[in-house]
Amino acid sequence: MLLTITNAPRDYAWGSTSLIAGLEGREPSDAPEAEVWFGDHPGDPSDVAGGGTLETVTGGTLPYLLKLLAAAAPLSIQVHPTREQAREGFAREAGMDAGDPTRNYRDDNHKPELIVALSDRFEALAGLRPLEDTRRLLSVLPDAPGVVALRARLSCADDAQALRDTIAWVLSGDAQTEIDDIIAAVVQADSDDFAEPLAAVRSIAARNPGDAGVVVALLMNFVVLRPGEAIFLRAGLLHAYVAGLGVEIMAASDNVLRGGLTPKHIDVDELLAIVDTTPGTVPVQTGADAVTDYAAPVEDFALRRVQLDGVAAFDVTGPTMVLATSGRVAVECASGATAPIAVGSAVFITADESSITLHGHGEAFIAQPGRV
Repeated sequence: MLLTITNAPRDYAWGSTSLIAGLEGREPSDAPEAEVWFGDHPGDPSDVAGGGTLETVTGGTLPYLLKLLAAAAPLSIQVHPTREQAREGFAREAGMDAGDPTRNYRDDNHKPELIVALSDRFEALAGLRPLEDTRRLLSVLPDAPGVVALRARLSCADDAQALRDTIAWVLSGDAQTEIDDIIAAVVQADSDDFAEPLAAVRSIAARNPGDAGVVVALLMNFVVLRPGEAIFLRAGLLHAYVAGLGVEIMAASDNVLRGGLTPKHIDVDELLAIVDTTPGTVPVQTGADAVTDYAAPVEDFALRRVQLDGVAAFDVTGPTMVLATSGRVAVECASGATAPIAVGSAVFITADESSITLHGHGEAFIAQPGRV
């Protein structure tokens, strides 16, 4: 069975008024358009052409959620739990109201993610920068008392422990004077070697004055993705999308622990219990080929990008979606069902179909359960 699915953009404050509209070929909106969800998530299941929602078709069993994501301002710094941590946390909070803003675990699932850039430039913070590089960055800042204190805290021989202790200090609520010092020093700093990450943190600080998350951002890798490039964000990895348009796929979960750049609840103890503070770079996956299968070592999802120029056939396994992001694309199933896909919309293909054929010229993404 082949179903055309759509959804209304979600109006989170960090969303762009123009990126999703531009993709779909319409005028900018009057309100932020942050995300378009394609899936059966009960929070916002996709609409099915002809009536109803995808949740009624799948019974809420789809293991992944596919999105268009358009950021005009940084999202909160966040981290997601492993499946085991999610099960333990969800059970521990079983007595809390589902709408309680202090609740950390909305379900018992993990939430690995993959983001692929659509815009010419997609900016993100991903993982904690190798500490030797961060120490070199801090050396170019003016010697304000807060900066001196930060350098001292990051001088421990155990890099992961130094970062864990520093994040705890920054988010404790007891370091506001030092945080203000550090942010002021970043504004004054000038360095050819660190020009891009410093500029990014200055921009983040301007949007989040006095926020402790600005200092957490200073410790993170600043990543710029070009069209087709992607990063996979595993459990325990601090991250925040900063700006740009992308296709995101994730396990179907709402579990988020926040670490700054947000007015929402931050549970520092729980964040520290699940975050992996081991520093290191996050590999950028390229998408230069006509067909790109992105590495995502999870069973929840797999994502393929297709630069279509004519006809391309693919085997599929399990419930599948095809999202069109440019050009003119149509899909044909092995059963003979066919449908065009408007840019910014998707089709859902039920698990009884074994193959699909794409026709046209443009770009499309194929989402399906993973094969680990």
